Amino acid sequence: MKASLRRTILPAVARMSAPFVNQASLPASVRRPRILLIRPDHVGDVLFTTPAVRALRSALPEAYIAYLAGPWSREIVQDNPHLDNVISCPFPGFTRRPKAHSLEPYVVLWKHARSVRAMAFDVAVVLRFDHWWGAMLTYWAGIPVRVGYALPESTPFLTDALEYERGHHEVEQNMRLVSSAVDRDLGDPGPLEFTPRPEDVRSALDLLKDGSPEGKYLCLHPGAGAPVKLWRPEAFAQAADAIGEKYGLQVIITGSSGEKGLAQEIADQMERDPLTIVGQTNLGELAAIMGQCELVIGTDSGPLHLAVSQGVPTVHLYGPVDHRTFGPWGDLHKHIVVRSDRDCIPCNRLDYATHELPDHPCVRSITVGQVLRAADSVLGLNSAAKNHMI
Repeated sequence: MKASLRRTILPAVARMSAPFVNQASLPASVRRPRILLIRPDHVGDVLFTTPAVRALRSALPEAYIAYLAGPWSREIVQDNPHLDNVISCPFPGFTRRPKAHSLEPYVVLWKHARSVRAMAFDVAVVLRFDHWWGAMLTYWAGIPVRVGYALPESTPFLTDALEYERGHHEVEQNMRLVSSAVDRDLGDPGPLEFTPRPEDVRSALDLLKDGSPEGKYLCLHPGAGAPVKLWRPEAFAQAADAIGEKYGLQVIITGSSGEKGLAQEIADQMERDPLTIVGQTNLGELAAIMGQCELVIGTDSGPLHLAVSQGVPTVHLYGPVDHRTFGPWGDLHKHIVVRSDRDCIPCNRLDYATHELPDHPCVRSITVGQVLRAADSVLGLNSAAKNHMI
């Protein structure tokens, strides 16, 4: 119902706002194009754009390239060496506080669109496939070339719309969209990119000072953005004990401050005392800690992709989300996806109510044995996982 209503209202919004927008026109030849990349999401999805950012800079070394992110993920691209500027907007649809009134999202977007207009961009690329709020912002900002995906809600605000090719990884989708926007072959995508600041590395090493004398760690990151993605705490404890003992690794548990209870539940069931670093790190410190580890194991979450960006072997526990699109990007012998064999996955639904969760045990039904075999594979003692899946 909401989608149907949006498809009726949004074209009308575009028509009614047109007299107030004063659309600019792109000069026939732009020697130093000003390009705005937009991705409103959280950590993992923003990391998935970094190969395209790097490739764009390589293709257009003289371009002015800016990135518009949500304040919740700005840290991922803040120090990216391929960007000239990073700005943020609390995009409607991603903020979690209640609206003051029904028009508040539009007021917020209009305000930020006016700020973006002053920056005089030539091209904007809306990298999230269903982000019609971002498409609307580029329209209101008067950016001459506005590129995104061909969804009914977005197309009224775009000059160029591509079909979203389902079944391809988001990294590949981002490369294709940016390539189309600038009419350049960007080549093959490289690895995810995030470099912790030197002060974050120092802080991470300080947090680890009470850990393993040998400096060999196994990191557990058990939290996730949706309850349906969570694995059983007792299973995490059993897997961590077995892997830690077998390979002589000190177990670290990481997470946000809201995940202290989950981390404690895992720690209480372990035979070996873990080093718990929950709610004590920013993203740079977390990346630096993961970068010190022999292996990182966790659920489908942004921090697992952060670990991938540090070149650390990883084991990812996936359930409702399609790993072909949102799974780890990199060497699939080094970054292994573990799934259950339930016929209903991937359903790509994350909003199950608490009382519905027992009927959707896609992650909880993953066995400890599956995770142990994956750990053996990426640590190089057993043969690579058949078809890169366990």
